[in-house]
Amino acid sequence: MKKITRKMKKISKLLFGRTAFVIFSVLMQLAFFIIIANWMYSYSVLVYIIFVLIGALVVIHIFNENSNASFKMAWMLPVLIIPVFGTLMYIFVNLQLGTKIMRRRLALIDKQLHESEEYNQEIYDELEGVSHGENGLSRYLYNAGDFPAYKDNGIMFFPLGENKFEEMQKQLKAAKKFIFMEYFIVTDSYMWRTILDILKQKAAEGVEVRFMYDGMCSLMLLPYGYYKELEKFGIQSRPFSQIRPVLSTVQNNRDHRKILVIDGETVFTGGINLADEYIDRLDRFGHWKDTAVMIKGDAVKSFTYMFLKMWQVAGKKSSIEQDELKKYILNVSRERCMREFDRDNALLRSGGYVIPYGDSPFSSERIGKRVYVDILNRATKYVHIMTPYLILDDEMIAALCYCAKRGVETIIIMPHIPDKVYAYLLARTYYLELIEKGVHIYEYTPGFVHAKEFISDDVRATVGTVNLDFRSMYLHFECGAYIYKNEVIRDIELDFMKTLEKCQKITPEDCKKYPWYKKAAGQILRLIAPLM
Repeated sequence: MKKITRKMKKISKLLFGRTAFVIFSVLMQLAFFIIIANWMYSYSVLVYIIFVLIGALVVIHIFNENSNASFKMAWMLPVLIIPVFGTLMYIFVNLQLGTKIMRRRLALIDKQLHESEEYNQEIYDELEGVSHGENGLSRYLYNAGDFPAYKDNGIMFFPLGENKFEEMQKQLKAAKKFIFMEYFIVTDSYMWRTILDILKQKAAEGVEVRFMYDGMCSLMLLPYGYYKELEKFGIQSRPFSQIRPVLSTVQNNRDHRKILVIDGETVFTGGINLADEYIDRLDRFGHWKDTAVMIKGDAVKSFTYMFLKMWQVAGKKSSIEQDELKKYILNVSRERCMREFDRDNALLRSGGYVIPYGDSPFSSERIGKRVYVDILNRATKYVHIMTPYLILDDEMIAALCYCAKRGVETIIIMPHIPDKVYAYLLARTYYLELIEKGVHIYEYTPGFVHAKEFISDDVRATVGTVNLDFRSMYLHFECGAYIYKNEVIRDIELDFMKTLEKCQKITPEDCKKYPWYKKAAGQILRLIAPLM
């Protein structure tokens, strides 16, 4: 009876809660567009002909846009098949005021930060001597997004969420000046309550605490005005792009980053959010496999810039005060950071280079994707990948296949127990195509893989928030840490191989035996893959 009661409460909350209201409101607005389009179609043949002509012009415009071919196709199909509705919808989406305002704010802050960012020519000259390819990527990241390379930072790898959680608590308790947190998912859970208790204590001690969460949380995970509750404890808080019952494309651009900056000297990033499944305390999809890194040293500056930028945008501001930049972008002593940390932990790896980077849906560069493609194109021995989703555009398919065809061992670890059935059905449509070209695909049989990492040739790796799907590469704000010739890469690769032992290999026969109706569902979903 208790189980039935709990289920009834969940169903009632789903049907009559805020989530249902928002979805219903958006669907009603969408239905209005459909009704108007249908009315215009039936009211006059002349109106229909006019929209067919306008639709043809729209198709020509879409075809000549500087955007991904998959997105072009996703728009051209409705415009051609249902010209009135498709054309109206395309015009509506491209005239979104909210998107234009956010884009402008980001551009103004980017310009300001470009003038503040330091460029260390010595590091690039040194990289050129070590590897022309690495120097090329480092220069690209600086030119495309103002993300400089840093040398000799300390990096620690966490193979599981519970490992990061333990270290995260230690570092938070040691904070003396400020704590900046930016997370995609936050739930009322043991993990979050434990961290919140520490944040309350640090705020009471006079440490400045800022906490930002994605507005998607306010849809079903947190109270709508949760940031106001946090402010009662002395914690500055802002939701990013809070979900509203309005049909708007700006709500499609989520802040998918996971960043924790402490005193400008320590940063955590990776796939781990603030919910109990991420520390395997809650069994949702079997064992939850996730990874993260902690960095100590001057590379923390770039993550601090990323946080401050999003903090200002969330606060509807177009600049960062110079006093803030001076206060939080510190001249960090790498030696001091690492010396103090080494007393307690031998897992902090030193040496090499690290380039923190971020990505934005309003940039044409697609930095997260470019980092992945660069790793695939320059690999000589292997590329090992963990990702929860596999929803690829033509360029990424070509890069993966080219890598494998060159004789480079290309392995992808995917979840065996998916969190989103539709995403898994869609991912399966790519399996056979990739396997036939030499890509090895494995599924993690104990449960769900949420890690986002590439490792290559024992010398380079990236750990961050960027999934192998359209949402991460085109629609979300993301971040990551590109690592070169640091000993931590050995830890990341060792964990990959241990994880591989718990996986089953997918063969062409497995793909052919996959139920026909699931194949058909995935193929249909592939038509709208750019939206997923």
